[in-house]
Amino acid sequence: MKLQFPFMQLPIQFDADALAREVLALDESCWRARMGGVAGNSALPLITTGGAVESDELGGDMRPTPWLERCPYIMQVMDALGATWGRSRLMRLSGRSHLAAHVDTNYYWQERMRVHVPIVTTPAVRFHCGDSDVNMGAGECWIFDTWRRHGVVNTGDVDRIHLVMDTVGGERFWQQVAEGGRPVGVTDASGRPWNPRFVGYDRQAPAPTLDFESTNVPVVMTPWEVREHVSFLLREAVPDPRLGPIQRALSTFTRHWQAAWACHGEDRAGWPRYRALLQSLHAELVALGVDQIGLRNETGLMNALTACLFEVALADGASGQDEARRDHHGTLSGTDATPATPRDAAASRAEASFDRPVFIVSPPRSGSTLLFETLASAPGVFTIGDESHGLIEGIAALDPAQRGFDSNRLQASDADEHVAAQLRQRFLAALRDRERHPPAPAPVRMLEKTPKNALRIPLLRKVFPDARFIYLHRDPHQVLGSMLDGWHSGGFRTYPALPGWQGPAWSFLLVPGWRELSGKPVEDIVAAQWARTSQILLDDLDALPGECRIGLDYDRFVRDPQGETMRLCEWAGFGWDRTLGEELPLSRYTLTPPSADKWRRHAALIEPRLAALQPLVERARAAARH
Repeated sequence: MKLQFPFMQLPIQFDADALAREVLALDESCWRARMGGVAGNSALPLITTGGAVESDELGGDMRPTPWLERCPYIMQVMDALGATWGRSRLMRLSGRSHLAAHVDTNYYWQERMRVHVPIVTTPAVRFHCGDSDVNMGAGECWIFDTWRRHGVVNTGDVDRIHLVMDTVGGERFWQQVAEGGRPVGVTDASGRPWNPRFVGYDRQAPAPTLDFESTNVPVVMTPWEVREHVSFLLREAVPDPRLGPIQRALSTFTRHWQAAWACHGEDRAGWPRYRALLQSLHAELVALGVDQIGLRNETGLMNALTACLFEVALADGASGQDEARRDHHGTLSGTDATPATPRDAAASRAEASFDRPVFIVSPPRSGSTLLFETLASAPGVFTIGDESHGLIEGIAALDPAQRGFDSNRLQASDADEHVAAQLRQRFLAALRDRERHPPAPAPVRMLEKTPKNALRIPLLRKVFPDARFIYLHRDPHQVLGSMLDGWHSGGFRTYPALPGWQGPAWSFLLVPGWRELSGKPVEDIVAAQWARTSQILLDDLDALPGECRIGLDYDRFVRDPQGETMRLCEWAGFGWDRTLGEELPLSRYTLTPPSADKWRRHAALIEPRLAALQPLVERARAAARH
């Protein structure tokens, strides 16, 4: 749920020692190791669909599992909070692990609060949300804004265990929110004393009667809910000249949906009419370029519309409601790692069906998002919708935390056959084309863009032997200027609690030798990031057969987007059926309007550092002409 603040502590305190004794008495077999494929992250289900311990679904009749019934104090905690409970779990994060930053984009979380009660924790555990971070103390009760980018880092050696509960709230719950402590990141001059109510374990109390969700996914979404989702997402959209036509298309759709609802309600006789409206809207939005519009939380408008509308508005089996019930995030926008399912197993059997996947590689802030969003609109091209940080780093062998935070550099030797198969399976399960359709059982043309891949070419070639690479070059003056802005903005933090790091929270990719940069000015850090990334990237590209790589200069691309796009599609074997305007739209990660001279604000910091790197600057420029 989107909140007006990153974090808030509720005025209630629990006995963490009593909770810990109860939780630690449960057998290790109750835990689901590495849930979601995220290294160091495991869960013990307490409330699930039908009370099934193997379920991670977000829709259906929520009921207690046998494990909750063995935790009387946790039931008293839930009763004291006074809410209707949805999916709830114990979440464990191993020492020296992290949960990558992500956004909760699923329909289920739009109207649900995420409640945390730390049970086992240390000061080494930091929870990050937006630009704020806190250490949630044992026994405290916290809520936070799941619509912002958030993640957790555990730099200590002790496993962290939290009680994590999803809820739409309740009368007593919302009263406690109203009486909550000062929100983190919000100035509060009220001066109210902070005196949380203590609720200990009552051994003599009978088991409380808790309220559980029984309705959480619509059969046919009401027009009032449709209008609410549309209005919210349009308010969250990054300003873009195409939003006007998109807003009109959505407004027309909501009126037509309300007319259909007035006639049919949930009656199956109206379902074909609803389905036709959804299909028509989807085609119109794609034609208007909605898949290139970003949201303020750094996810995409189309991904959010898919999660909150297209996948859930109609339960006719064609809308992907199975996806709406799954536990997935936006790391953004479809880069999450979901638990293995029978459908995933089928995907793994088809893992050899990738045909010449195309990877865009470049240093950060080189314009790769703009290029990716343009090429992703080609017919028959499949993407995961955004960057693959969580998808790749969710595999333990590839997780930087499990590798001592050495760097994002990955070699062919880092992917044995099991890791390679896992990675192919993850990509295949997440791919969608421009119409949001999954791939058919045939050779798949995949497009991928994640800046960290600039350090992973050997691994990608091992996993995808016929992979092709587009090297995107941008004037390093512009790149370093944009990287400086990114570091200062705090919006590109990738590893906010690097062990031993002295300086602002680490942003962008983690280069080899990063520890040597500790304590140095940000301008030295970004220069080293660009130089080390470029050196490794160019060496790896030079080792490839000539037909497997092509260069592109960013300035040439923005001057002639149609011509350069057609050239790349011809090389890649993609089709192309669109006419691009003379000026491309802003990409979703644009900080400020682009300008070739914007970097000059930092000229005194950039020019002397690039002067020392002139041979590499010339080599990078030459590679773009390949």
